[in-house]
Amino acid sequence: MTTKNHLGLKNQQLNADDYRQQHKQRLSYMPWLYYSLKPKHRAWALPWQQTLQQRLTALETVNFGRHCFVAPEAKLFAEPGRDIVLGDGSSIAADCFLHGPIDIGHGVSINHHCSLDGGRAGLIIGANTRIGPHCSIYGFDHRMALDRPINKQGVDSAGIRIGQDVWLGARVGLVDGISIGKHAVVGMHSVVTTDIPDYAIVAGNPAKIIGQRSK
Repeated sequence: MTTKNHLGLKNQQLNADDYRQQHKQRLSYMPWLYYSLKPKHRAWALPWQQTLQQRLTALETVNFGRHCFVAPEAKLFAEPGRDIVLGDGSSIAADCFLHGPIDIGHGVSINHHCSLDGGRAGLIIGANTRIGPHCSIYGFDHRMALDRPINKQGVDSAGIRIGQDVWLGARVGLVDGISIGKHAVVGMHSVVTTDIPDYAIVAGNPAKIIGQRSK
């Protein structure tokens, strides 16, 4: 069988549902495509998202704004008092883990494989912020005294604040208690251990200022 005939047979064996399932996976890992869908795709994508978000709202204390996107592969956990709130037009990609309390502004995108936990004090993410894939953001920290094993120590939580229009590159880590100013940029693989001022560009482990965005 020639390659051409083989491909023709393969295409004949696929149906519209196969392509739709593949398209759903594409949206799960690249949610920004959801906001530019053609009408023929919006016809099934909007009800799909409404069903997913209604189910999550029923199961957890999650509140979705208008025009949000959440991948079915994402895991959201929000007990009463540890709410997760998404502003209008925000998206959560596949294989993310979110544990409230988390307050997400409008137009925020959280890319695939991110891990976010608000601890007791909470995580606040400002509007139009971009969080790259594989970022780790934890609003708590384990105690480390030597009078007992680590697993008996308990944790402290001061919370994390991220300003608006911030960009976190891939695999960035944020430790508990820090604040990132508005319009800041954090380079990929950086670990942020201290507060970052507005407009700063930082990189490294620990992250240090290497530049400035123009005001």
